[in-house]
Amino acid sequence: MSSLQLGLIVAGILLVLAVVIYNHWQERQVRRRIAAAFRRSDDEPETLDTAAPEVRVEPTLRTSPARDGISDGAATLAAEPPPGATAVYRPGLCGDDESSLSPPWTASGAPPPPAARDESFDAALARPAIARARESAGSATREPDPDIESIVTLQPAKPTGVGALAAGLHARFGKRLRWFGRAKRDGPWQLLATETRGEFVEFVACLLLADRNGAASRAQLETFVRVVGELAPLLPAAMAVPDVTAEVERAETLDRMCAEVDVQIGLTVLKADAGSIPGTRLRGVAEAAGFKLSSGGRFEWHQDETGTVLYSMQNLRNEPFTVDTLRLSATNGVVFVLDVPRVADPPRTFDQMKLAAKRMAHTLSADLVDDNRRPLDDPALAAIREQVQSASGALTHYGIEPGSPRAIALFGA
Repeated sequence: MSSLQLGLIVAGILLVLAVVIYNHWQERQVRRRIAAAFRRSDDEPETLDTAAPEVRVEPTLRTSPARDGISDGAATLAAEPPPGATAVYRPGLCGDDESSLSPPWTASGAPPPPAARDESFDAALARPAIARARESAGSATREPDPDIESIVTLQPAKPTGVGALAAGLHARFGKRLRWFGRAKRDGPWQLLATETRGEFVEFVACLLLADRNGAASRAQLETFVRVVGELAPLLPAAMAVPDVTAEVERAETLDRMCAEVDVQIGLTVLKADAGSIPGTRLRGVAEAAGFKLSSGGRFEWHQDETGTVLYSMQNLRNEPFTVDTLRLSATNGVVFVLDVPRVADPPRTFDQMKLAAKRMAHTLSADLVDDNRRPLDDPALAAIREQVQSASGALTHYGIEPGSPRAIALFGA
């Protein structure tokens, strides 16, 4: 072996080691920044009356640039009671605790007496933010989620039906809007709709702070607060609103963190020797494998029990599949896509998608390749699975259960 060959071998080994070390260092840096965003200072006092719930943000394993200077935002809430009344708002709607809001208002001009401290609620406040996020992630469909929503509270002078909210119930602000009410001060929250019956002593309007279209803008948040605020004198009701500037900061922080954790995995089935796959053949194989053609122009594989989309198959040519295009044209390949945040148990789902992609490649006499059209052998697929496992674990650790209602909201359009 010549000295040149030996030198090339050594250089190659050093290059591989450098790449591995750099990737490990980069992942550690991202994890440290994310952990710092959630770490509460031991010296920071927690007060019920002035501190809003922490923004729950997520980690990343994606290759997008890391963001610095990210911290939790806090909303300052202002009460606007009817004349002669006093309203006190206590933020903290997360978890299973329902005692976070004080009685709505009192008829006297004097301030209401201090509310009795609920030991269970104090304990909830003392728990780390990550633990509280884990508790609230599974109940996002049944109650407000202050970690990812801007919340305006209305506390009517007397029990009121949903009909009084007609002007705001279906308002559109460019982000998801949800209304909740509860019939008793210590009762459970109920998701409201036009047909909801009964009367409620408290309402909350909840606007999603971020999704895949970006953060809620100042204009959207100002319009949200104004529209909901216009309902207060009509009920009449005391109102507690967040500080818009603080909410804008929360939205931008949440959006940056979501952008970093937005991991999608693609496996490409490419026809060998620059060949093409007839659309009719592709449709037959896909449907035989359990895929269904969606209105969005892709084939989707649904979980039988829930109907949830686990993974999809898209045209490699970035053209939507339709019944007509499949009948009249061909494609050189398809891409299997796993949307990691939106599926439960991403590693297991990846295993299912990998098997489906391998079978599709075999049936169509095609190759399974990556984005750069390099063949994907078992070691390469195992490495991809490790990335999926790492992304899933990071989401869970920071309070975003993959496939949960919270994840679906944050990683939807």
